[in-house]
Amino acid sequence: MPSTNHLSYSKNGLSLTQSFEGVRLTAYQDQVGVWTIGYGHTGSDVHAGLTITQDQANDLLMGDVSHAAAAVNRLVTVSLTQDQFDALVDFVFNVGIGNFASSTLLRELNASNFTEAAAQFERWSHAGGVVVAGLLRRRQAEAKLFQNDVPTAEEA
Repeated sequence: MPSTNHLSYSKNGLSLTQSFEGVRLTAYQDQVGVWTIGYGHTGSDVHAGLTITQDQANDLLMGDVSHAAAAVNRLVTVSLTQDQFDALVDFVFNVGIGNFASSTLLRELNASNFTEAAAQFERWSHAGGVVVAGLLRRRQAEAKLFQNDVPTAEEA
């Protein structure tokens, strides 16, 4: 099935990601022990003692969000608004493409169950088995953005 969406991550979406990630130019272990640097960049290239510049952090962020955006464009089979796309890209950036691909959120979304899909965001507010306040705030912000300009049942 060909992709329905061919959207690009907006400045509004990028600001959302930057605000929740913050930037750290020295590698650190996140709440579950994953080595992380910049704006939430992880991978085999991140290790203890690694430092980067702000420009490198920006480049890593742009690369990471481009992968998330491509995944949303590829996996979502219903038309999205820009706000929905931005919310989903931030979500995928944070939880990973594989988790999104197998999620109930995606399944509900692709069935055009937008309300049910929006309700799924908060289910992803755990790290290490416990609710994390920062993740809960992020999921709530994503859900709110996702629900901007969504037609009601009467309008659909």
